[in-house]
Amino acid sequence: MHRRCLLSAVMAGGLAGSATAQVHFPGRPLRVVVPFAAGGSTDILARLCAQMLTEGLPGGPPVVVDNVTGAGGTVGAGRVLEAAADGHTLLAGTPGPVTINPHLLPQIGYQPMRDLAPVAFVGDSPAVVVVRRNSSLRSVADLLARAREAPGHLTYASAGIGSFAHLSGELFEWRAGVDMIHVPYRGTAPAATDVMAGRIDAMFENLPSVQGYVASGDLRTLAIGTARRSELLPGVPTVAEEGVPRYDSSSWFGLFVRAGSPPAAIAALNAAIEAGLRKPDMRATILSMGVEPVGGTPAAFRGYIARKLDETGELIRAAGITVE
Repeated sequence: MHRRCLLSAVMAGGLAGSATAQVHFPGRPLRVVVPFAAGGSTDILARLCAQMLTEGLPGGPPVVVDNVTGAGGTVGAGRVLEAAADGHTLLAGTPGPVTINPHLLPQIGYQPMRDLAPVAFVGDSPAVVVVRRNSSLRSVADLLARAREAPGHLTYASAGIGSFAHLSGELFEWRAGVDMIHVPYRGTAPAATDVMAGRIDAMFENLPSVQGYVASGDLRTLAIGTARRSELLPGVPTVAEEGVPRYDSSSWFGLFVRAGSPPAAIAALNAAIEAGLRKPDMRATILSMGVEPVGGTPAAFRGYIARKLDETGELIRAAGITVE
């Protein structure tokens, strides 16, 4: 009876966030499922979130990061949906398993807005248009001119059909009204290698995925894909500024739990991440990865995901993208 009364008080907003956390996380380990291999930006961000959760939840519960790969992230998402809806198992979510694959792979068996509950919008990173260091393409205006002079000849690489880079390129074609050739690879590294070697003209890729190549000078950034300029690359113009109206492409990273998890547990998890994102050293670390910290409420994050799902579905249908 005492536990029920305490939970009622929490739900009514009568207790502080720390008391909420004590109700739902009394020292039990938490698990963050990363649906991709260890070592990538998603994995690194998930481990930073694990640190924020341990530091932000009372008692410092241990947080285990579990890499569950396969099917573009959908295997890991499925593993979260198999867990109890108690807030102890979280998904390190990105566009692939949450806003892209549900449109391309209807057989995956889950619907994000029905089956996942957004917890925290951790960060956002822009798409960037990159070319090799000695490319004759000096700007997006050059790229547009080349594409319009010779439709169907200019090439762009991606990490595979349906990847974030592929959709960013398709969005460019759609918004600019040009015809380019998409060349899919098995991952970002081989795609970038062929761009750097001059075998492919350009890439439209998530900044963290190519940041090392840009820093070394092997790839040159023509523009960023966000609607406004970014503090990550303050001197780089946006694609929209360069002549492609309404172009807006950025990746995102956030945490989810299984739908039906206690609202107070979600609130406690969100509060821990919010506290972590406010720390200057954590913010600096995330920025150094090519990601802008975002934060906000679970409700605001849910609205963002709903919009991204709609926008992605519209693009996939307009471009006629399918996977076998």
